[in-house]
Amino acid sequence: MAGATEYEVTGMTCGHCEGAVRAEVLKVDGVTSVDVSAETGRLVVTSDQSVDDDAVIAAVDEAGYAAVRS
Repeated sequence: MAGATEYEVTGMTCGHCEGAVRAEVLKVDGVTSVDVSAETGRLVVTSDQSVDDDAVIAAVDEAGYAAVRS
């Protein structure tokens, strides 16, 4: 979905975790920016085109964490 989409990420505890998630999610086609917080477990993905939720969730998984769309 184009625009901003929010996900809940579990397992993050620090800035390094945030960086790992950010780096992987930014590789997803269409993603223009990522705002992620280990403190709140919140991930907001901004895109300029439709982005597949499964691709974002797979990218978070690749970083070593779990995500669900909120």
